[in-house]
Amino acid sequence: MRSFLHSSRQIVLQYNVRSLQTAAEAAADVSYTRGLFLGVNNTARAFPYPKPSESETEMLQMLVDPVKKYFSFVDSRAIDETKKIPQQVLNDIKELGLFGLQIPEKLQGLGLSNTGYARVCEEITDGSLAVTVMAHQSIGLKGILLNGNEAQKTKYLPKLATGEHIAAFALTEPSSGSDAGSIQTRATLSEDGKHFILNGSKIWISNGGWADVMTVFAQTEVEGKDKVTAFIVERAFGGVTSGPSEDKLGIRGSNTCQVFFDNCKVPIENILGGGPDMKTGASLRRVLSTAAEHANSRKQFGAPLAKFGLIQKKFGIMTLDVYAIESMAFMTTGMIDRGDPSCEIEAAMCKVYGSEAAFTGINECIQVMGGTGFMKEWPFERLMRDCRILSIFEGTNEILRMLIALTGIRTAGERLSAVGKLFQNPLSDPSSAAKEVSDRLQRKFSPTTLEGAHPSLRDSAELLQKRTADFGQAVEFLLRKHGKKVVDEQMQLERIADSAIALFAMTATISRASSSLNLGNESAEHEKKLTALYCDLTSKKIQTLLDEIKTAVKHDKQLREIASEVLKSEKYIPSHATGI
Repeated sequence: MRSFLHSSRQIVLQYNVRSLQTAAEAAADVSYTRGLFLGVNNTARAFPYPKPSESETEMLQMLVDPVKKYFSFVDSRAIDETKKIPQQVLNDIKELGLFGLQIPEKLQGLGLSNTGYARVCEEITDGSLAVTVMAHQSIGLKGILLNGNEAQKTKYLPKLATGEHIAAFALTEPSSGSDAGSIQTRATLSEDGKHFILNGSKIWISNGGWADVMTVFAQTEVEGKDKVTAFIVERAFGGVTSGPSEDKLGIRGSNTCQVFFDNCKVPIENILGGGPDMKTGASLRRVLSTAAEHANSRKQFGAPLAKFGLIQKKFGIMTLDVYAIESMAFMTTGMIDRGDPSCEIEAAMCKVYGSEAAFTGINECIQVMGGTGFMKEWPFERLMRDCRILSIFEGTNEILRMLIALTGIRTAGERLSAVGKLFQNPLSDPSSAAKEVSDRLQRKFSPTTLEGAHPSLRDSAELLQKRTADFGQAVEFLLRKHGKKVVDEQMQLERIADSAIALFAMTATISRASSSLNLGNESAEHEKKLTALYCDLTSKKIQTLLDEIKTAVKHDKQLREIASEVLKSEKYIPSHATGI
């Protein structure tokens, strides 16, 4: 994170001026959400809503049902209580092909796209098993799959695909979490130049006690300077040991432990090469169904819980969140599958929104269940414990919000620098200057129609266009006010990130509902109703956030002052309310 902030300082207002593009032209060259930071909704990237190919749809239809059926029999309560996944269960999911979903068929995998992978992972209903499978595929072997050379792929991926070997991702250390650049593990080139000698330790490594193959990050000396390098490390190399599995709040059956490297000899050819959160929407969807059954059957004051307004409100909001999470997640996988540029912001948005909405939704389901939901015989308390980790691992939500905001602001800053230079001397390019003025006026006072949105969602589409234009202006306001120091305004950056996430959610729901309406799906009218309400509520939320960018500066300062006093004293300062 430190290096990212440093580079953002250097780049955020630097731009080599060429012929100035309009905001829309600039947005066409970047990912969808980066375009939002320019105040532009690039509909070509968002409409129509992406769908799997015909052949993959057929494969998924054959694969999803067996996986769903199998996990309906998995005893998640026993896994939680014993803190162990039975070996037979691991063998079964290997047989189902779940360890090689995205590995190409020629390397013994199923060759699914990101969308197909996400759809299958939705059916892995046990949190411990989901972490095991996804730590193996989403991060453990992902580096080999994406960046490995052909020899590395051929050597490692077949056994990883079948589950004969398990993968892990080893980055975090006692002294470094989000700041990957500060890791202490070191790899030193051997005298004969054939190996790197790896020494150090990693903590909280999912699959760390089981993994046969690990993607390990270490400092190496390159031209006199330290550089973080990724290595493919086999336990069989020797010098690799694991600590006991950690006793955790949730996902208790998964293996999370320390991994130690003591003079581990890694062949030089094992230098590597020589991201969405789909699961949260599925988890929330399942607990919502169980809670709905309870609300219909449980009676209070002579009427089912489902008849009471505050209970209905909970189910309404949870339904909106599930629809938004699903829409964002599968729009993102579709964008990645078709090769859209740099979708890391979209993936981060899915993780932030999904993890927080899932925890809130499960909490609301427990509230609906009452005392029953607090009991261990029901799955809610376990799901809440399992869910709590989601906003922490694979990048804390705080760090991801900074990533979202600063990556987008960098895009806007590059263009704003060019605009500023143009208007310092408008006669140098009067045509571009006039075009820029016209473009800004149109986006502010007469936003274009959202192409691709279904006519019945016109009001929602107009709200999205207005809020997108407002958002672009807010980003520019912050850049003009703070310049390169905007990277230090974390409370403001949080508002920017949350606004961008909300805009992406609006886009995804409109796109998905439009496709459903165009296809005449049975649920189309229900989806239209969901989308209309979601966009109305979310538009108001965005407007509040953008207003706060200008009005909450005083409150932000006061919060920092209070926090500084508490942190300095390391205690709660006010005297007791009773005076005793």
